[in-house]
Amino acid sequence: MKTIDMQLMRYLNLFEKITHIRTKYCFFYNNTVVFLVEEKLVSRAIGENGRHVRRIAEILGRKIKIVPFPNGDKDILRFIATIVEPIRFNGLEVTENDVIISAGRQSKAALIGRNKTRLAEIQKIIKEYFNKELKIV
Repeated sequence: MKTIDMQLMRYLNLFEKITHIRTKYCFFYNNTVVFLVEEKLVSRAIGENGRHVRRIAEILGRKIKIVPFPNGDKDILRFIATIVEPIRFNGLEVTENDVIISAGRQSKAALIGRNKTRLAEIQKIIKEYFNKELKIV
């Protein structure tokens, strides 16, 4: 289970106060705070014309993404694609213990990031939520 530090706890409380939607999951990816909510509540969390997202981003001084919570292995492709957007990858293969992303040269470089920071972040996310290892080919 994921441990939540004080900063993430504050972000979760702010998110709930503004959107009136309770969530237990948020994390950082590429200097963006990503909140996970149930799929049916995503549009309510975003708010009319993105009002809630803009307000939270303004208060935190960071970019915000609201992503539907994945329902098992069948949602891995959509979950990863939503998080790493606008980076595109060619394919995704899920085995028993691994998630293998195949990407072109530039996409691969963008997924890995400078000093492998993005790679470490996405590996941590996949390990926490799916208990699988990430490989980029």
